[in-house]
Amino acid sequence: MALTYRALAALLNYPTTELQQAVPEIAATLQTEAMLPPPALAALRPLLDRLAGEDIYEAQERYHMLFDRSRTLSLHLFEHIHGESRDRGQAMVDLLTLYQENGVTPGSDELPDFLPLFLEFLSLRPVTEAQALLREPAGILAAIAVRLQARDAPYAAAFQALLALTDEAPAAVDPGEAEDPNDLAALDAAWEEATVRFGPGEPGDGCSTARLSLRLRADQRDARRQENVR
Repeated sequence: MALTYRALAALLNYPTTELQQAVPEIAATLQTEAMLPPPALAALRPLLDRLAGEDIYEAQERYHMLFDRSRTLSLHLFEHIHGESRDRGQAMVDLLTLYQENGVTPGSDELPDFLPLFLEFLSLRPVTEAQALLREPAGILAAIAVRLQARDAPYAAAFQALLALTDEAPAAVDPGEAEDPNDLAALDAAWEEATVRFGPGEPGDGCSTARLSLRLRADQRDARRQENVR
């Protein structure tokens, strides 16, 4: 079990008082396991400090404005791929099947492509397999990292840490214009420009399912957000 994946999953979850109290343990896990290179580990310190010390309501509002109100920062990985909704649904089914075939049954309150859930799953897989799986959405992670950096958001360090775990440098990403979360037309235009690949791999590469279908359209995003309100 690679606890670093689980620690990063916790940092990318919705802030709670329990998460704030767990920050010292999270920091100790990252330090002790030493999977991250020292620069990536050091870059996480501002995020750890902010989560531990910020007013919880401010932390929750910041998280909501970043990840729930901005399509280009969505933590639902399949939302970054343009396509038909039925393809998105099949991709969700395939990813859920991958989880279940490896003994993981997610709860009903989150979609399978939610990044913290995906990282929790990776924490249970052999390190080499987890690294290979994490490489698949590296383009998405890189794009989100750049966009968070453009907003001077400490969460960027968590995505940079994930990229460090893939052990490969993704292509440079143009962050584009910072979107107005209330400008739905502009958000839709930005949404349709994204093309990425993500999936657990081809048969025989250490995973038990074929490559996931990648094309989807987030036409039910708002409904899902309502289900995920905490």
